[in-house]
Amino acid sequence: MYKWQDLNKIKTIADINHAIKEGYSTNLINVGEAWQERALGRIASEIAQRKKVRVILIAGPSSSGKTTTCKRLAIQLVLNEMWPVSISLDDYFRNREETPRDADGNYDFESLYALNLPLLNQQLSDLIAGEEVELPRYDFLTGKSGPSGDKISLASNEVLLVEGIHALNPELTAEIPEEQIFRIYASPMFNYPLAENVFLSPEDNRLLRRIIRDYKYRGHDAQATLRQWASVRAGEEKWIYPFRDNADAQFNSSVPYELCVIKIQAEPLLKKVPKDSPEFAKAEELLGYLEYIEKIPEEQVPHVSLLREFLGGSSFVY
Repeated sequence: MYKWQDLNKIKTIADINHAIKEGYSTNLINVGEAWQERALGRIASEIAQRKKVRVILIAGPSSSGKTTTCKRLAIQLVLNEMWPVSISLDDYFRNREETPRDADGNYDFESLYALNLPLLNQQLSDLIAGEEVELPRYDFLTGKSGPSGDKISLASNEVLLVEGIHALNPELTAEIPEEQIFRIYASPMFNYPLAENVFLSPEDNRLLRRIIRDYKYRGHDAQATLRQWASVRAGEEKWIYPFRDNADAQFNSSVPYELCVIKIQAEPLLKKVPKDSPEFAKAEELLGYLEYIEKIPEEQVPHVSLLREFLGGSSFVY
């Protein structure tokens, strides 16, 4: 019979599979979620101890769970008597015709300079100074930016919570004093061996998450996501990874059991990738990894879990 301390010692997918077969999947989920919540609580406590912090930035690569990390951290901040006000970097995109282009002549939305940095820095400075600002709103359909009509200000006991892929880049907050900023890097970091000398990388973990999310919320099939992945990874190498060391804290956004749930939604999508397509080899590779993993029914996953950002059914509003 599994004891709680045994669940804390799980180190491989084989250990996870064994716990599931023995009927301890619920305990496995509860321990994993509690571990993650404790980590967020510690980060919130560290932020609270830095009395001058007014801006909290959360960055991470694609499908790292930044949005849910932001929402769950906000709850922990409230417990530390800090009141978060959230803004979206997506609303600071420049008009589409002003967006830089990549080497192929396409709009480079991954670029830092796709954002209106002068406006962002000015509004951050104004908010910290106690002034009211009108937030912009970017229309992804028309590619136009304009005033939203939403006006906010920051009280003395409130902090600004901002998430986005560029949040660790110093240029994003060039006008804000460093002592007023707390930076967090969030990404899946578990790298459990699936078998001897067989590992699924954190990058492939994120790819599986993105395949599910893109299908569920963006109408993209697995082939389309796989086709775009190389470009996404190139953007991460250029715009995210060089600034990881700027983070004041790192948050592991994966839970040990997640592949057991992701498998259920990912497998049928990967099996639809055409055999004669360039993306088929990667789809087969991912399916091969998933063969090592036992399934856990999705209904066992809590509605506040970060995984719900991809699986659906979250109690948070996105």
